[in-house]
Amino acid sequence: MEPEALETCPYNPHHRIPLSRFQYHLASCRKKNPKKAKKMASCKYNACHVVPIKKLEEHEATCVNRSSVEEDNTSNPLKVSLPSSEQNGNTPQASSCLPNPDTWNVDGANCYPMFVLKTFVPQKLVCESDTRES
Repeated sequence: MEPEALETCPYNPHHRIPLSRFQYHLASCRKKNPKKAKKMASCKYNACHVVPIKKLEEHEATCVNRSSVEEDNTSNPLKVSLPSSEQNGNTPQASSCLPNPDTWNVDGANCYPMFVLKTFVPQKLVCESDTRES
């Protein structure tokens, strides 16, 4: 078993923490060092990158996680298409599914049709040979 990579805590350089526990340690150490925490800021590309506020802009410009975040945004942009009333002549009645705000505490707002579970009734299996004989 290989030893896990260790990270240095930005709040206390004497702390060396395994990478798998680093986020938990940062939260704990931030609470224990409020004065130092006020002078530090988290990178917007990786919350585990905690740097002095004065160096944050420089860090974000050269952050190793920056390229992966920007690639995700450009390769899969969020596209939302809403049906317009011009495309299909009838406009859906949104208010028909919305409950009346005055009846918020009443069970069963009747937004959805009632679901009825139909029971399965097995049919009598008939072989072709049985039907020929009769």
